[in-house]
Amino acid sequence: MSNTNGTETTETPTRRDSRERQRAGSRRGSERSERTRREYVKYGGVVIGGGLLAGCTGTGDEVESEDDGDGESYSVTMSPAGEITLDHPPERVFTNLVHHADMALALGYGESINALYSPENFGTLYELFLERLEGVSTDWAGLPNSWNIDKEHLYELDSDLHLADPAYMTVMDSLDRDDIEEIGENVAPWFGNAYSDSQREPPEAWADDYEYYTLWEIFEKVAAVFREEQRYQELTEIRTDLLAEIEANLPPETDRPRVARIQTGLSDGELSIWPFALDDPGYEQAHLRPLGAKDAFTDTEAYSEIDLEAVVEADPDVMLITHAMGPTRDFLETKDHLESDPVAQGIPAVENDRVYPMAIRYGGPIAHLFQLEMGAKELYPEAFGEWPRYDGGAYPEFPESEQLFDRQRVADIINGDI
Repeated sequence: MSNTNGTETTETPTRRDSRERQRAGSRRGSERSERTRREYVKYGGVVIGGGLLAGCTGTGDEVESEDDGDGESYSVTMSPAGEITLDHPPERVFTNLVHHADMALALGYGESINALYSPENFGTLYELFLERLEGVSTDWAGLPNSWNIDKEHLYELDSDLHLADPAYMTVMDSLDRDDIEEIGENVAPWFGNAYSDSQREPPEAWADDYEYYTLWEIFEKVAAVFREEQRYQELTEIRTDLLAEIEANLPPETDRPRVARIQTGLSDGELSIWPFALDDPGYEQAHLRPLGAKDAFTDTEAYSEIDLEAVVEADPDVMLITHAMGPTRDFLETKDHLESDPVAQGIPAVENDRVYPMAIRYGGPIAHLFQLEMGAKELYPEAFGEWPRYDGGAYPEFPESEQLFDRQRVADIINGDI
């Protein structure tokens, strides 16, 4: 993982009232059994006959169940983990990249997360979104950091599910494929997909049969794991409506801005810059591709550092600074640096005060909805309303008439009021 993302941890805060509200919405009376791990969550089991689990459609991989009642086994398939079989929706869930944790939260299982990559950063970042969703919160900021976690810690966490890409976990120094297989057999299965972010090449040992998915295809499969297909369908409807509104109101292509999507780091007065494409395949750009802007960096390799002169040459009308929200990012400091730098002052986006924050590169469905709205307002204020000056803190609060999706409906779905 690039060191531009941060890996901080903090002590665990308490948010019990919120956890109980979310638990009530998602558990529907389920209680944790005293059965052993191998009885409770099975890995790689044989699929027992039956039809497709209700509500899981359209991704080409089967989800089968013996019965729709509690306690009956069911199976879900996704590359690279393959097929997993469970007896019950998982209650203790290990995650690494935050798009998987976001999915669990969106399905009403946010309190089940027991580990997260850079929890102090991403846990606090998500609270900036959740300020706008009544009754929804997390206590992720104090979780164990799942980056470079060792095998012994995975045993101690004793998870019901490792909602993480097993191939991605092997890029860490602490784990190899044998460790992944051991944990999958002795603790709980792995189930996640990371390299669909920009359809990157996975580690060689996993490359032959690795498959790529859209964000919403991964979300559908995760919904099947938690048996929360109705929540998935309701959130899908909100996303469909939002995309339709954006598409219907986009200006002609000739009137769309040239956009530089970058990640920055500011240290000792020196600005580091990493450009990213707007329209590469993968879920990392899922909140920007629908906006149809012109990419200022079509020929720049991702993850390669550039200087300000390269940004001047790209001549962007708008600059979107990703990872600019959250406790470890100071958007205003970066923006002020650009506005005072004599080289940066020659960039149209800087000159015309069109340097904006984006929150996260690879969020899940909740971040996806907010960032679609954020990007639409930042790029096309005449069509979707202006993005206000952002001074840090929570996602801005817009009047209901200026919201591009219904916050209350999203909150109700997460809280189980469907």
